[in-house]
Amino acid sequence: MSKRLNAHATATMAPSSATGQSAPSENSGPEKALKEKSARASKQARVIAMLQSPSGTTVAAMMKATEWQQHSVRGFLAGVVKKKLKLKVKSEKIDDSRVYRIVGPGGTGSKTARPRRRV
Repeated sequence: MSKRLNAHATATMAPSSATGQSAPSENSGPEKALKEKSARASKQARVIAMLQSPSGTTVAAMMKATEWQQHSVRGFLAGVVKKKLKLKVKSEKIDDSRVYRIVGPGGTGSKTARPRRRV
């Protein structure tokens, strides 16, 4: 018995794929998407840049920049920024709004850190 392609599969097959050769395309989908993604900053990088600014940022501003919900922003601050990246986040209440910023090494207002060593 020989295997045959059904009529629908042969009708939708492109001529270049039928011969086994693919025509190179500069504007193909996956490569173009990869270039665009690497050109723009990730949401994580945007939030960290906002936190490193001298004026800091609010949860509302982080929500707008990332299109995350409030609990996701707070989880990102606790889980990624504090625990994984080991950055110190300072929170202040200024004019009825809470402002967050990274302090210490890697943020603004960094002081010379002394290594903690027990002798």
